[in-house]
Amino acid sequence: MSLNVYLLFSINLFVKFTDDVILSSFMTSEVVSNMTTFKVQSPNVHYTADFIESIYTYETTQVDCSSTGSYVARPVETQYTFRTERQVPKVGCMLVGWGGNNGSTITAAVLANKLGLSWDTKQGVKKANYVGSLTQSSTICLGTGPDGDVYIPLKDILPMVHPNDIIFDGWDISSLNIADATERAEVLDYGLQRQLRPYLEKMTPRRSIYCPDFIAANQVDRADNILSGSKQEMMEQIREDIRDFKQKNNLDKVIVLWTANTERFCDVSDGLNDTAENLLKSIAKNEEEVSPSTIFAVASILEKCSYINGSPQNTNVPGVVELAKKHGTFIGGDDFKSGQTKMKSVLVDFLVSAGLKPVSIVSYNHLGNNDGKNLSAPKQFRSKEISKSNVVDDMVESNSILYEKGEKPDHCVVIKYVPYVGDSKRALDEYTSEIFMHGLNTIVLHNTCEDSLLAAPIILDLVILCEVCERIKFKVGDDPEFQSFNPVLSLLSYLLKAPLVPSGTPVVNALFKQRSCIENIFRACVGLKPQNHMTLEHKLSREVDQPLQQNGIVFNHLDKRKLSREVHQPLRQNGVADNHLENGMKKNGYVNGETKDLKRMNGDLTQVGEIKIKRSRAR
Repeated sequence: MSLNVYLLFSINLFVKFTDDVILSSFMTSEVVSNMTTFKVQSPNVHYTADFIESIYTYETTQVDCSSTGSYVARPVETQYTFRTERQVPKVGCMLVGWGGNNGSTITAAVLANKLGLSWDTKQGVKKANYVGSLTQSSTICLGTGPDGDVYIPLKDILPMVHPNDIIFDGWDISSLNIADATERAEVLDYGLQRQLRPYLEKMTPRRSIYCPDFIAANQVDRADNILSGSKQEMMEQIREDIRDFKQKNNLDKVIVLWTANTERFCDVSDGLNDTAENLLKSIAKNEEEVSPSTIFAVASILEKCSYINGSPQNTNVPGVVELAKKHGTFIGGDDFKSGQTKMKSVLVDFLVSAGLKPVSIVSYNHLGNNDGKNLSAPKQFRSKEISKSNVVDDMVESNSILYEKGEKPDHCVVIKYVPYVGDSKRALDEYTSEIFMHGLNTIVLHNTCEDSLLAAPIILDLVILCEVCERIKFKVGDDPEFQSFNPVLSLLSYLLKAPLVPSGTPVVNALFKQRSCIENIFRACVGLKPQNHMTLEHKLSREVDQPLQQNGIVFNHLDKRKLSREVHQPLRQNGVADNHLENGMKKNGYVNGETKDLKRMNGDLTQVGEIKIKRSRAR
């Protein structure tokens, strides 16, 4: 062998060895961590090696209406104790539709960030980042310092998994490896795709469930990687895939997320999917109306894996919800909220809050990716139309001055498939509102959205937030037992068009309220007050000595819909315990009966603690 040939062989062998090591690191998530610290000085927060524990006074206002129509408002306090596990587990994410635009894009982007890649474009050199992620690229106000407000990354408020540490796998009806799927998607720059190909081409989706009746007929040309057998057999195979992925990668937990095609709505009927028992029987009997997404949800729940529905179909039928409650497993949904709908949830909130009356909302979209192709079928479009149309309901219902009971704006949603524009979705919105003295105001917005680049960070945030919620427990009042959030994880609403909430609880679509809920619950977990934006200290006409108190902690954004089970809540009104609920009036969700005396829990939870947040980076 000549020296040149030997050197070439050695270099190629080294490159292959290096690539395999890097790919192995990505698939097994071998990382090191650095530490970020901040201190919370409060007698109501306590830290151990394993937990952050805080005592929290949740303040609400109970309103009673008299027979004359007048209101009586009573401040009510309820005590919560939060406990958050500090150890960040090893997390895997399995994507249904791994080879689609969203799945291939997020897998490639996480790998690019892990490897610290950069690439040339006509605008210059670009470097991988997590811009667009709520957890990775947004901040929250920690408090006020000598130079003004102090902000920290949202991801540092509690110990959270780093995106680089998440291991990906999944299913797809297309057999393309993730490198070819990324090329087909035409989302990422070619210079980046070229660098990632040696790693991505080794990732191949597992066989998935294909039921032609639930998605558009135009998807048949992709369906070359499908499971056979009955629905029961397919469900058992999905369960086996989850166990195999978890075992091979030595994972602590797996979160399953649907980012595949939009399905048509399935029928919901007694005996079919109305209860967990009936749903399992329907799967065993191979009932046609059990959708693929519901089968994935059931398989995930039975494997104790949280399941998130990123498309608008009604995956989470009553039987799925009951099964999730039975197994204590989180479910979330529905439909990623990335562009037009997110704008709508902000703009309508602004208009109604300003005393203006939106009377007509028309939303038009056209796009050319496979999502648009699938949505060109009427039944699949109807699923999307429903999720896009309901986003303004709670904001409209909040203002009885502008809207009579049952009155809503005219609302029209149009989606068209235009292949040439690819993943670059065009959205046009027209908002017409009644203004002063019966005048009219029309706002027109044009939005060009790189669809998958907006959706991919949402996938990360859903996984990261869902995982940290799995480590948060709390107890209410004198209840001796800690509980989890309700299995219907409504805290994820900020990221979803049609938020799934526990039965009988209000749906919140206003974006500011949704984000405040996340921020303030996490603040409660570390013993910090919610952000109230009053800034009274800056509104004084003269300087005064302000007495400081570091005791009771107030929290404004936690209510019964977040509870995984009902509890008997001790109530306080104006600082006095109210132990009897009279005249059948509801107070904090309970009719009549008695509550236990409220006990202040001081105990030994008085030390100053230090939170150490792990932030991971690639080795």
